[in-house]
Amino acid sequence: MDKKYEKISQELGVSLKQIDTVLTLTAEGNTIPFIARYRKEATGNLDEVIIKGIIDLDKSLTALSERKEAVLAKIEEQGKLTPELKKAIEEAEKLADVEELYLPYKEKRRTKATIAREAGLFPLARLILQNVADLEKEAQQFVSDSFASPEACLAGAVDILTEAISEDTKLRAWTYQEILHYSAILSSLKEQAADEKRVFQIYYDFSEKVNKMQGYRTLALNRGEKMGVLKISFEHNLDKILRFFAIRFPQKNSYIEEAISQAVKKKILPAMERRVRTELTEAAEDGAIKLFSENLRNLLLVPPLKGKTVLGFDPAFRTGAKLAVVDATGKLLTTHVIYPVKPASTSQIIQAKKDLADLLGQFEVEIIAIGNGTASRESESFVAEILQDFPEVSYVIVNESGASVYSASELARQEFPDLTVEKRSAISIARRLQDPLAELVKIDPKSIGVGQYQHDVNQKKLSEGLDFVVDTVVNQVGVNVNTASSALLSHIAGLNKTISENIVKYREEHGALKTRNQLKQVPRLGEKAFEQAAGFLRIPNGDNFLDNTGVHPESYAAVTELFRLLGITELDEQAQERLRALNIAEMAEKLGLGEETFKDILADLLKPGRDLRDEFVAPVLRQDVLDFKDLKIGQKLEGVVRNVVDFGAFVDIGIHEDGLIHISHMSNNFIKHPSQVVSVGDLVTVWVHKLDTAREKVNLTLVAPRESN
Repeated sequence: MDKKYEKISQELGVSLKQIDTVLTLTAEGNTIPFIARYRKEATGNLDEVIIKGIIDLDKSLTALSERKEAVLAKIEEQGKLTPELKKAIEEAEKLADVEELYLPYKEKRRTKATIAREAGLFPLARLILQNVADLEKEAQQFVSDSFASPEACLAGAVDILTEAISEDTKLRAWTYQEILHYSAILSSLKEQAADEKRVFQIYYDFSEKVNKMQGYRTLALNRGEKMGVLKISFEHNLDKILRFFAIRFPQKNSYIEEAISQAVKKKILPAMERRVRTELTEAAEDGAIKLFSENLRNLLLVPPLKGKTVLGFDPAFRTGAKLAVVDATGKLLTTHVIYPVKPASTSQIIQAKKDLADLLGQFEVEIIAIGNGTASRESESFVAEILQDFPEVSYVIVNESGASVYSASELARQEFPDLTVEKRSAISIARRLQDPLAELVKIDPKSIGVGQYQHDVNQKKLSEGLDFVVDTVVNQVGVNVNTASSALLSHIAGLNKTISENIVKYREEHGALKTRNQLKQVPRLGEKAFEQAAGFLRIPNGDNFLDNTGVHPESYAAVTELFRLLGITELDEQAQERLRALNIAEMAEKLGLGEETFKDILADLLKPGRDLRDEFVAPVLRQDVLDFKDLKIGQKLEGVVRNVVDFGAFVDIGIHEDGLIHISHMSNNFIKHPSQVVSVGDLVTVWVHKLDTAREKVNLTLVAPRESN
């Protein structure tokens, strides 16, 4: 146990006490958001990421320990467990290393070497190693029905030596390190027809040292190979490897050379190549999942446009644009279909202009949210023309990734059973602007479109990573228990799908909740669930103003005592001044609270109902359209970062396709990753760096032209 804790401590930079506390709290049924927010004194103020890291690492180290025990027991059964081997297995830090050490003792299917040993050829293999004179003559005495000639016997003996060499753990370990540090991965074009759009063109003749491979390149090679476009291979210093193996054998003859050659080329190199590619892929997947998670977090934290009537505009060519107007609370007011762009007829386009203008006037629409999919650019031009007569109305291009997934889901059918899939999509686009978090939680995070190669990584790990991000953000922001959907509620600590649906039913039957304590009347919501969830559920305009803060009910008595000591009856400006002037350490001790907990309580009292997302940049509102042909090299623009990837960031500058800022154009200084400079949702000033007129692609730079070299 101590060794495991020490390993976690080294990896994550936390104390043994913190590790023990986190694992104890988890074992007692406490959730990560609850531990991070309400048990800060116990954990030493650890955040959600570190807490999850402790839990995950404990699980993986436990699995590693259990595998070691199983391997040791199996080798012990064979009577072959030496003190040195036991020590090596116990000190192995990777599962792959344990399996390497276990390889010579693992039960195998029958091999050519097995058959040769059964035929009594092991002594002949020993004679080869001793390099005795006239091996062909010596082999004569080993001839049998299975091996009918001296040549066959010698070949069988070579098979025995080949297997023995290929299972030598020290030689395998050296080869693995050799590949990691000195070998290269190559890719070449396998099938031109399979890459019609030349997506993998830069990998048609590609070479990179293993130790310099970047994650996104690994995933690109994997995808190209899987699609049958690329052939992947390794380039090794084979002469060096063979010489290293030969040194291990003081005697030399052609049979030993053959055994070494076969062991290296047919056994060890393929095995180590597989291991290296697996490890490169796992590292690339972890990097992609981490990046996707960070992008998702920033997207979920995009501030809501509160109190605005929004028209959702889902563009299309042939089938018409679907419109949906929602009020300031997200309630659907009306839906409509118009035909604003060709191939619609002139009369249809004229009617579309009239219909949109009527909707804007009738419902006093303040913002139009246009989906960025098919026909988006044409629809944007149409909307911008109409808005010339509505100067008080703006529009925003909304990333509609996943809207179609939501609109076809069971949840969407429950919300809007009488609407078509397309109209539901328009509602989702409108609401995504009003409250991105509340709408995006209804969609599988993998469909939101802020990652790279998300379909090529381990889907279970990806889902777990993204779900953790959603849970973390939802709990950090808090949820209005009287308006939240069951989908949003299900991400709150301590709640699940059933309890969340029961809360919605309870609201429908009994009306809006007035206090957090009413939650205890919801079926299946027991004491533990209430403890975990209560602090993250908000009740605006309830009976107790603390129910609209992040203050946990377990601290209500302390707040009451605080108000008594300070003579506060209401939270006016005078009361807030008294709170700001407090000596935190003294008052926390007087109230029997930890300092961190008291700091959080004060922050909530000074800003009741605060929204974490208000600290982030709001969406860019537009009234006029920008076209590719309007762009010029060096032109200065404002844009919003839509996606961050390993090689750069994609920015919405108001044209159909997002522009790319390559990592090399993000700073005058060296940076390792684009996330050091930009995040999804950031409002950035950019300059046009390069224009590809044929493909209408834009390259941007964050470095002003006058600052460029």
